[in-house]
Amino acid sequence: MSDSDHSRRGGVALEKTYQFLLWLVPTVEKFPRSQKFLLGDRLQNLAVDLLESLIEATYARHPAPALTAANLRLEKLRYGFRLARDLHHIDPRRHEFAARAIDEIGRLVGGWLKATRAAQ
Repeated sequence: MSDSDHSRRGGVALEKTYQFLLWLVPTVEKFPRSQKFLLGDRLQNLAVDLLESLIEATYARHPAPALTAANLRLEKLRYGFRLARDLHHIDPRRHEFAARAIDEIGRLVGGWLKATRAAQ
């Protein structure tokens, strides 16, 4: 994969993740006080860690480990949002938005990881 392909893939995934964080922060503020600082903080931390993993992958000579970590964080986010929905901390509409965003980022990261492995 050329450096420009690497940057483009990283740029799209990074931007989608950044936009997801812009949505997530005010969404967590609506959680019940008792969960805002437990589940809400955990979701926010996972999303920030995801963004950091993608930044690392963008600049890494060998991005596969950072992309693998990003995939794991995406899976944790999926379960965290499912839990938030089942506990009625977010409504089904917000859960659907989160699930779609996470799936889209996951497809981008998966494609990036596949291309990275094929290039090696």
